[in-house]
Amino acid sequence: MPPSLAELTQSARVVSLPLTMRFRGITEREIMLFDGPEGWTEFSPFLEYGDAEACVWLAAAIDFGWKVTPVLRRATIGINASLPAVPASEVAAVLALFQGCRTVKIKVAELGQTLADDAARVSEARQVLGAEGRIRIDANGAWSVDAAERAIHALAEYDLEYVEQPCATVAELAQLRARIAYMDVPIAADESVRKAEDPLAVVRAGAADLLIVKAAPLGGIRRTLELAESAEVPVVVSSALDSSVGISMGLYLAAALPELAYDCGLGTAALLGADVTREPLLAVDGHLAARRVRPDEALLDAHAASPDRAAWWMSRLARCYQLLDSLPSGSSE
Repeated sequence: MPPSLAELTQSARVVSLPLTMRFRGITEREIMLFDGPEGWTEFSPFLEYGDAEACVWLAAAIDFGWKVTPVLRRATIGINASLPAVPASEVAAVLALFQGCRTVKIKVAELGQTLADDAARVSEARQVLGAEGRIRIDANGAWSVDAAERAIHALAEYDLEYVEQPCATVAELAQLRARIAYMDVPIAADESVRKAEDPLAVVRAGAADLLIVKAAPLGGIRRTLELAESAEVPVVVSSALDSSVGISMGLYLAAALPELAYDCGLGTAALLGADVTREPLLAVDGHLAARRVRPDEALLDAHAASPDRAAWWMSRLARCYQLLDSLPSGSSE
């Protein structure tokens, strides 16, 4: 049986963690944490998400905190660095936060920036990583098909591992994939998976070569494992700017996958100016161990959200809990 709302509320803690730099348009990350019988777990949909989307994240938090974890197939996970849309002059300093990582995911197509800004950032990352480093770019669906083709053509010289969500829709991704086949640059789908009513529609449409999967937006480890098994294309596990508690959920997912051919985007604790544990999940030699994280009580107190923000999250929790029964079978059971 899932926990009652009262049980969740009793252990809930709300924190606001500063970021070391602006990322995804924010400088602080608000997070709700619960202490379940299997360990601490995280509920942290972004503030702008509606309740119908956020309740899937709650199902994932319950799955990780109240259910026995699936069998793990590996103890450590290869990690990629995450590079926000910073000026080229800041690239080396950001990459230095990700100790030993030889893969980097670079944000491109940032509002207010140009393709020249993207090229300068990618070029500098290639310079820092060297010829053997792996570079993947993420446009978060911001390009049109024409703009994406032009940008990928311009950036292909830096030897791209893949381009993540270059366009917003499945139809656009399919059209782009056909157009750039001659460049041999794979397309990865992210938003077209985690924000879709049918996460596998992008695969059936022949619109992606691999899928980005995140445990929280997809309803938890078990549901995401089922999705990966049905996908018949490789998957890359990523996070959503979580605390180390949330990242541990992603690590358990990555460790439980039958196959894992790519480094995973689970190193974003390096972008936090503070965490809820004194042993945060920071990459060592480009890897992270799959382990549970127990928050430090003093850090929970030090970074506690203001009373009005905590009340906002408690209200959100109550609303999302009422929606759990409406989720598809497998995401809340």
